[in-house]
Amino acid sequence: MKRTFAMAAALAALLATGAAQAADHQVQMLNKGEKGTMVFQPDLIIAQPGDTVTFVPVDKSHDVQSIKDMIPEGATPFKGKPNEQVTITVDKEGVYGVKCLPHYAMGMVALIVVGKPVNLEQAKAVKQTGMAKKRFEALFAEVPTN
Repeated sequence: MKRTFAMAAALAALLATGAAQAADHQVQMLNKGEKGTMVFQPDLIIAQPGDTVTFVPVDKSHDVQSIKDMIPEGATPFKGKPNEQVTITVDKEGVYGVKCLPHYAMGMVALIVVGKPVNLEQAKAVKQTGMAKKRFEALFAEVPTN
């Protein structure tokens, strides 16, 4: 009986530890936020492999999708629908570029950094235009490189 209780307690502790290791990062999709109009908030997410990122459509007409050539090798591209909450699991180290397609030209972009930014230079090399280019330049300057 004591052995069964000890094993159950050890299993519960192990499960609690595993659950505590993965984090869920909430990102709001907004018409107006702290950094201006048509934004993801926050727009720079620092995560660890195994974490999830949930994009919440607070305001209407926003979607979220990965940007071609701005995700780590082996990572799965993602694409949500307008007004849809999307949760992704980031399991590969590197930089993930994110956009809201309807508002991309207005600079509605975000950057997820998972562990070491192993594909940072590749992501920087992807051609951006207008406000998206300016916002990505600012985000790249904030990426921790250690």
